[in-house]
Amino acid sequence: MSDDIELITPRPRRARRSTAGKPRAAKLPFPRELPLLPIRDNVYFPSLIFPLFVGREKSVKALEETLETHRHVLLVTQRQIDLEDPEPSDLYEMGTVSEVLQILKVPDGTMRVMLEGISRFRVTKYLQTEPCFKVRGVPVTEDLDKDLEREALMRSCLSQFENIVNNGRNIPPEAILNVMNIEEPGRLADHIAWHLSGLRVETKQELLETLNAKERLDRLGVLLNKEVEIIEVQKNIRSRVEKEMGDNQREFILREQMKAIQQELGERDDRLSEIDEYRQKIEECAMPELVAERATKELGRLEKMPYAAPDGVIVRTYLDWLTTLPWSKASKDKIDIEEAAKTLDADHYGLPKVKERILEFLAIRKLTGTLKGPILCFVGPPGVGKTSIGRSIARAVGRKFVRISLGGVRDEAEIRGHRRTYVGALPGRIIQGLKTAGTRNPVFMLDEIDKLASDFRGDPSSALLEALDPEQNFEFSDHYLEVPFDLSDVMFITTANLLDPIPPALRDRMEVISFSGYIEDEKAAIARQFLIPKQLKDHGLTAENLDIQESAIHRVIREHTREAGVRNLERELASVCRKVARKVAEGNVARLTVTEDDVQEYLGRKRFHYGIMEEQDQIGAATGLAYTEFGGDVISIEVSLLRGKDGRLTLTGQLGDVMKESAQAALSYVRSKARYLDLPDDFYERTEIHLHVPAGGVPKDGPSAGITIATALASALTGRAVHKDLAMTGEITLRGRVLPIGGLKEKVLAAHRAGIRTVLFPADNLKDVDEIPQNVRDDMELIQVAHMDDVLPLALLERTDGRGERDILVG
Repeated sequence: MSDDIELITPRPRRARRSTAGKPRAAKLPFPRELPLLPIRDNVYFPSLIFPLFVGREKSVKALEETLETHRHVLLVTQRQIDLEDPEPSDLYEMGTVSEVLQILKVPDGTMRVMLEGISRFRVTKYLQTEPCFKVRGVPVTEDLDKDLEREALMRSCLSQFENIVNNGRNIPPEAILNVMNIEEPGRLADHIAWHLSGLRVETKQELLETLNAKERLDRLGVLLNKEVEIIEVQKNIRSRVEKEMGDNQREFILREQMKAIQQELGERDDRLSEIDEYRQKIEECAMPELVAERATKELGRLEKMPYAAPDGVIVRTYLDWLTTLPWSKASKDKIDIEEAAKTLDADHYGLPKVKERILEFLAIRKLTGTLKGPILCFVGPPGVGKTSIGRSIARAVGRKFVRISLGGVRDEAEIRGHRRTYVGALPGRIIQGLKTAGTRNPVFMLDEIDKLASDFRGDPSSALLEALDPEQNFEFSDHYLEVPFDLSDVMFITTANLLDPIPPALRDRMEVISFSGYIEDEKAAIARQFLIPKQLKDHGLTAENLDIQESAIHRVIREHTREAGVRNLERELASVCRKVARKVAEGNVARLTVTEDDVQEYLGRKRFHYGIMEEQDQIGAATGLAYTEFGGDVISIEVSLLRGKDGRLTLTGQLGDVMKESAQAALSYVRSKARYLDLPDDFYERTEIHLHVPAGGVPKDGPSAGITIATALASALTGRAVHKDLAMTGEITLRGRVLPIGGLKEKVLAAHRAGIRTVLFPADNLKDVDEIPQNVRDDMELIQVAHMDDVLPLALLERTDGRGERDILVG
């Protein structure tokens, strides 16, 4: 027995003393209060030993309670089979008290139980329904006497049951021997009814509830007669089918003779034409030798089959797939690096790093002449051009482009195909894509690979391992084809929004190219060069009808979209074009110019806000920079001092754990610099600090606000205002060091958009300054800082009024 299966044997029963010649004891062998186990699709009778599989939670609880007490449980059938959690009203009143002989606990939580039926039992009251059913009732006794009429009924039922067994019903032959040795009428009826698997559950329940043995035998006799009649009808049907099969065989022989006669006369039929057509296709496809052998073998099977044979359709479909796949047909590569660069630039604006990596990828393919190498995986937020750049690659190298979406795919057969034993089986999506392309070397894009799922039908991501591994995919095995297909010439490209959901084994086979979100200037350029011309064409307009000014485009981007890509921007521009198209169609105007002030008229009030520069220098308020998937933004850090005794720091604004820790580190730094800032050593003992980041409905996290928080704290505690036209970003340590951050380009552009002209950034991020557009760098002062000692002199103004929030400390 497996170590994973636990065998539980109930306590041994006491030997039952013989009661021959003695009055029967009044005490029952089981109590009147019993756990109840609902049964779905069967009825169990007394005096039988039978197995039972138990998996429902209440049923398992009932068995566990049985093991702890008296080893008896009541089996009651439920009225509706499909109920998972029946109520008392869903169960019959009559059941069978059974004794637990043995229990096997299976690792999945289910149980296999061996039971012995003891007595009928009628439920009178439900004592509990949770955690399992427990009922009170009375046992039901039946008359065991025999008379001539009952003897006749018993013999009639035995004869009919023997007839049923001998005619091939799924009943073991030894069952008739066991039944023939039973002398009690009621027991005989129960045993025969148990072996009749064709009876409905309701019918078996009626037999269980029929307490009079004579009535039960009468009812059983009618059922046995009906079963015998069904067997006779089935025999007639079987003989008729065998005769028809004989006729089909005769038809096959005659057709073979007709074929021989036609060959002698030099005539042909459609059947032979079909076979010859398949044979010609197999020769023209230039299949590999192994595949050609398999196709020829299947063609031989088809040739020997009758024309209307059911398997003929399956074989024809299989041959159609084999002969239409591009085994040897391939597109000729025309990798011209300069042309590829022009194609990428014509189709997409920006993305310089992405384009550079793609051109390097193509250059290596051109020099090596082979496609073996890592699979490209484009990762980035929605709408940044991952799928469309795959089409541009296909156009640049002169190959066909195929795209399949893997979002929501949770069946392995979607990748590898179904085996031909299933009705309606088809190859997987990879083979289907190759058939659609018509070549064996297309650019094959697997879109949304991070949204693959898995369940009991398999793991599609595991099935992709072979297809995406250059060392294995030259013999890709599809379950439907059952022959290897060479995928080594296919240029696979995958896309994903997030990298984390991709399984590590699959991620290891791919080279990740990250797509960052577009900045505002890039979105405006994309709108001018691509989106507006496209929308004008789609709405029947021309540049003579509509002119959208540059300032209007920027306002649409800032106030009506918040995204990393440009999909929503395209929708908003389409909305403007629709309204203009209506006016032009009505004949009211021939040309319209949309200015910044007109945006609200066409698109309504602004839906999004962006950070702007503070109107004046303030104490306890510093301007920070944030980076999200939608780009950069300006945030304000506000600090207020309150009278208190414990120096508590209160943080509000829906801050994440990392940002809270940054605030604690910033406060610790300020406390360590108390003398440098001219603060009393014990200032925190008499002051409570409240730090707030506005836009409390938006979650915020990350360490890059560290130096901003420290500056705001120092400003509030010293009473020195912070420059309004200065923003900063950087992580802070306890010792005041400024550590590097991410998204510097997006943050500086957000500051520039808000009207801020001075930005403090970590010295370690100097390498990222080159990514900032030159016109922005020329218009701003970018100052690198390595320590908070560099930040505070630049950020804080000298006190001029002699009073500030610091006065709270000494008040």
